[in-house]
Amino acid sequence: MGYLFFIRRNWLFLLAGFLLTFTSSYGQTYFISLFAAEIKIGYGLSDGQWGGIYTIGTTMSAVAMIWAGVLTDQFRVRTLAVGVMLSLAVACIAMALNTSWVLLILVIFALRLSGQGMMSQLGSVAMVRWFEASRGKALSLSSMGFAAGQAILPVIFVALFAVAPWRSLWLLAAMIVVLTIPVLLILLRQERTPQSMAAETQIAGMRGLHWTRAKMLRSGLFFLMIPMIVGPSAWGTALFFQQVHLTEVKGWELVSYVALMPIYTLATIAATFASGWAIDRFGVSRIVPFQMLPFALAFAVLAFADTIFAAGIGLTIFGVGQGMQGTATSSFWAEYYGTRHIGAIKSVAAALMVFGSAIGPGITGYLIDLGIDFPAQMLPIAVYYLCAAALATLGILRYFPTLNR
Repeated sequence: MGYLFFIRRNWLFLLAGFLLTFTSSYGQTYFISLFAAEIKIGYGLSDGQWGGIYTIGTTMSAVAMIWAGVLTDQFRVRTLAVGVMLSLAVACIAMALNTSWVLLILVIFALRLSGQGMMSQLGSVAMVRWFEASRGKALSLSSMGFAAGQAILPVIFVALFAVAPWRSLWLLAAMIVVLTIPVLLILLRQERTPQSMAAETQIAGMRGLHWTRAKMLRSGLFFLMIPMIVGPSAWGTALFFQQVHLTEVKGWELVSYVALMPIYTLATIAATFASGWAIDRFGVSRIVPFQMLPFALAFAVLAFADTIFAAGIGLTIFGVGQGMQGTATSSFWAEYYGTRHIGAIKSVAAALMVFGSAIGPGITGYLIDLGIDFPAQMLPIAVYYLCAAALATLGILRYFPTLNR
């Protein structure tokens, strides 16, 4: 089934998935970091203090995701999404009104849990539940919300800095989230495959079983996949978090480096659609062993890049990895562990992802303070990705025969 025909038949549900992932933007690092300078000035924080607050709040949200993610197994998407989006709106309002650095930790926790954590979880869980044969296409189309948010919102909100106080922009973000709720409810008036439907709509995983989270945590496959889950979040977040430092070390103009982001976004979009098609055509098991390789190559290229053109090549390759990661990982959990308990299972993966986004900037920042600049860290990071790819391949080779497909 081609993408256009697939969209025509399922556009209501696909648009709902797009809105869910797009709305996660207000809790993503790339959006919150737009306000970093204003936050540090407003709260009187140093770079280290702001980084520490962000790491603590994000780590707390990662722990909470282990519990909160289970809710996607117990409630319809449209019901749970309303509560999560209202929580995200309240977190945005709190960012606008709060003046205490202690409470700022809780604000970051709420933004990261409701935004990056739960909205992303809802978007991916909805796609793997609503679609089976075309799961890859559905995930690739819904994940365009991530790409759209990263491409559009920074440009709009940075432009608004010139005409509005930064705190009022968080009120604007809250308003946008609230206005999205009725649109989502209209799209999901006839939500498909809710938890209340019969079990025959749910797909079993390895050995024909419906794996619970407890059983998954005792499986060897899960532990082999942990580096693949944590790595892109940890080092990808660090790549954007340390972009000012990176350009200073390389001697590039920051504005020139940031101008490469549309190229990165286009590469991400192209890889997302290509990997979605490949998953439906060849199966996720043939994609997972390769999805870490673009990340490894990208960091190797950036480590040696001495021109902005070379940086563009590195970011383009990195975008390919991001596109593959967004579709393949979500599809992997459903394929190998089934969909009956997919919310609880994916909540662990989401928690690891959020935790990775907390430790990546912390580790790289600590090493920078020790005198090891970020470009010097890139080759070891590339080696990490290669090791993660090897472990994922080992897991696929070991457990693929148990799928009974």
